[in-house]
Amino acid sequence: MAQRHGIPSRLSEAEVVAIDADPPAWLVQSRANRTGKKPVWVQLTCTVCGYTEAVRPKKWWPAFTYLSCDDHSPAELPAEQSGYTRREIDGIGSRFVGIVDEPVGEHPEP
Repeated sequence: MAQRHGIPSRLSEAEVVAIDADPPAWLVQSRANRTGKKPVWVQLTCTVCGYTEAVRPKKWWPAFTYLSCDDHSPAELPAEQSGYTRREIDGIGSRFVGIVDEPVGEHPEP
């Protein structure tokens, strides 16, 4: 981003202090977008076999109850609780299926 706006790759400490004191609009916007609420990387771990993978999370991912590699059978996962319904979400990371257990009637149909 800095290169795109003509800021050299190396700055003196005085130049950094000057930019911090009077940041350009693009830098103010960039800093405002950094809330720290969403992790940049997450570790996915298969509930069945323990395989792990570090990935960048997607905004559309719900809170998963379980994750499993796409080659595992749903029967290998813990059974869903009474009063809950289970849905599967394909395409999580390079090989995972996300499992979401929700109370019956809670998930709105698309």
